Amino acid sequence: MWLFALFVAVPIIEIALFIQVGGLIGLWPTLLIVVVTAILGTQLVRQQGALALSQLRQSFSELNDPSEPLAHGALILLSGALLLTPGFFTDTVGFLLLIPAFRSFVFRELRKRIKVQGFVMGQQNMPPHQDGFRNQPGGPTTIDGEWQEIDREGDSASNDPQAPSGWTRH
Repeated sequence: MWLFALFVAVPIIEIALFIQVGGLIGLWPTLLIVVVTAILGTQLVRQQGALALSQLRQSFSELNDPSEPLAHGALILLSGALLLTPGFFTDTVGFLLLIPAFRSFVFRELRKRIKVQGFVMGQQNMPPHQDGFRNQPGGPTTIDGEWQEIDREGDSASNDPQAPSGWTRH
């Protein structure tokens, strides 16, 4: 229900703000502000997104919990969508989400409301391979070797089921 209220309230807020700002400064300056904030927001989103991506890579390389860098990346993506949406309210929220301290605050608040059942780094929970085993210590061992096919053409014993298999030497 709150999502429906959000979809109704945001356009109403935007229309009201457009009417107020347009009445104060005029149509063309209002439209110029909307275009400039979209351009500026795009540049800031690109810069913040690159920073968030490098932090995510660092958390993966150090085997740290990547949930915060992932959340920052998602919030930056949301910020970009809000900044490209024409309006003063959405631009304000979008620019706020570009501030790392504000994103951290949002992440902490979301973390209070979201319960993570489990998180594992590495191969502990990998599904087994087709043969039912994982490549891990104590599992089946693969032995590399060389083989050579023995061609026994013309040998009448090769069709004899009692003859050696060809894998053995006589």
